[in-house]
Amino acid sequence: MQSAGKLGRVPQVAIPKPGNDVRAVVLLAVATAFSGCGMPGAPQPPSLNLPTRVADLAAFRAGDQVSLSWTMPTRNTDKLLLKGNITVRICRNESVPAPCSTVTTLQFAPGAAGSFTDALPQPLASGVPRPLTYFVQLTNRNHHSAGSSNSAEVLAGEAPPAISGLTTELRRDGVLLHWTPAPPGFSPVAIRIVRKLLTLPAKKPSQSLLSEPAEPIEQTLLVEPGAHAGQALDTHIRFGNSYEYRLQRVARIPVNGQTLELASTPSQPVRVDAINNFPPAVPYGLAAVATPAENGNAAAVDLNWQPDSDQTLAGYIVYRRDLTAGATSGEWQRISPAQPIIGPGYHDDTVQPGRAYAYSVSAVSQNGRESERSIEAQETVPAP
Repeated sequence: MQSAGKLGRVPQVAIPKPGNDVRAVVLLAVATAFSGCGMPGAPQPPSLNLPTRVADLAAFRAGDQVSLSWTMPTRNTDKLLLKGNITVRICRNESVPAPCSTVTTLQFAPGAAGSFTDALPQPLASGVPRPLTYFVQLTNRNHHSAGSSNSAEVLAGEAPPAISGLTTELRRDGVLLHWTPAPPGFSPVAIRIVRKLLTLPAKKPSQSLLSEPAEPIEQTLLVEPGAHAGQALDTHIRFGNSYEYRLQRVARIPVNGQTLELASTPSQPVRVDAINNFPPAVPYGLAAVATPAENGNAAAVDLNWQPDSDQTLAGYIVYRRDLTAGATSGEWQRISPAQPIIGPGYHDDTVQPGRAYAYSVSAVSQNGRESERSIEAQETVPAP
């Protein structure tokens, strides 16, 4: 007999001798078991190369068009990277669940931003509002799909009429928008105002705590039904910027526990250059207090008023008129210096004891625009 050998060494296969069949079978089985180490496993089935399903489909209707957007996947259901363009089937149904009613098929690259605009046929663009569901299916070269995307719902039916006659009026307190009212008999709906900032910042905005935050490029304002009569005031503009306005009529309709929108086609854009050519606000709170002549000091009248917070303010102008009976100087006269005074106060030491005076103050902007005069304040200087 052969030696068993050292522990851990691969056993050697001996050629069986006649009459020793049992031992030969055992040795052959051991040899077969060790010889199988390192051999490849069972073959795996080939990948079907099915693109993973879209999960972020969104739909938005304006007028008779529905805009779809989604993100194309980058891997298939076997988690392998996709190569080449992928076929996208656009589906549209009036009932859910339902098989795909194909609108069109498109091609997009893996990871691309998918989009499609569906022009609704007349039957879907008319009649009463009702749900309309979209979804997409991605197919491989054998036209097989891993399933439908998430559903995105809009409303079929007649959309509100588009807004016409849009005009703007720049005022001190904002931009006043005017438009043609809806036709008679049309149910009141909300108005969506989309304002786009056309003036891009020239430099990086300051990070100071006192600085204004950067203005968003686009803002959406919603005016509720009944809160307007063909006009709305946007008070959130900043002078020095330019804006573009578009308006839509929006009907909001509850469907199956959620509220869906049915919006008109956006109006034609209108541009507004918000140039501040307005004078500051009229000063208010003017008060006058007389001081008699004493201790060698001349008589005087001290004025004060509430400060103006207008950012374009350059200062104030003070006016006075003589109220004394028989006075020849009863007309308003400017008594402050040629340059506007900065603070909300003034010391008038050119008065005469025993005479009565009226005072008024105006505000002046940096571009030289002067406000109306304030409500006058009267005071009589005590006689000695």
